[in-house]
Amino acid sequence: MLGLVLALIPRALVSPRTARALLVVAWRFRRNRWYLRFPFLPLPARDYVRWRMYTAYGDYDAIPPVEDVIRYARWAARFP
Repeated sequence: MLGLVLALIPRALVSPRTARALLVVAWRFRRNRWYLRFPFLPLPARDYVRWRMYTAYGDYDAIPPVEDVIRYARWAARFP
């Protein structure tokens, strides 16, 4: 998953629209009450991410392609 994040960073730096969309989606995916759990970062729940990968790609441990993440983020950012 770190590889995906590292691949998304340059795309976000080049395109403010993409950066905003990725931040919106990252904020929506955060775990509920994240501020009460160490490491006190707004990270998504591992079970939720695994379920999302299974429903999208048929594999709990799938790593989505960069283009899929960007396409989804741009689509999702259109809805408040």
